[in-house]
Amino acid sequence: MENSPELKALIRKNAHLFWYSKDSEKENLPLPIVVEFFLNYAEEDSIKELFRIVGIKEVSTVFQNQINTSERVANNYTSLAKNYFKLYFAKYA
Repeated sequence: MENSPELKALIRKNAHLFWYSKDSEKENLPLPIVVEFFLNYAEEDSIKELFRIVGIKEVSTVFQNQINTSERVANNYTSLAKNYFKLYFAKYA
C-alpha cells in the first residue's frame, strides 16, 4: 500500500530519522519501518502527528505485531521505547 500524501509529508519533515535510506526512497518506506523509527527516535509532536495521520489503533497494531512476532524486530526497539509504548497503547489504543 502506498503512503498517503500526508504521511509522505511527515516522513519528509522527519527525513533525518531514516538516515540509512536514499532520499528518493524515504517517502515510500513501509509503514512498519516508519512506525519503528518514529517510536524509537522522533520527537513527541511528530509521534502525535503520526497517530493523527495513520490512527493510534493502526500504529498500535503495527507495534504489537512487531514486538510479538519476531525477536529480531522486537530488538530493534530501544528498551525504553518498547516499555513506554506497551504501556501507552494499553491505556490509549
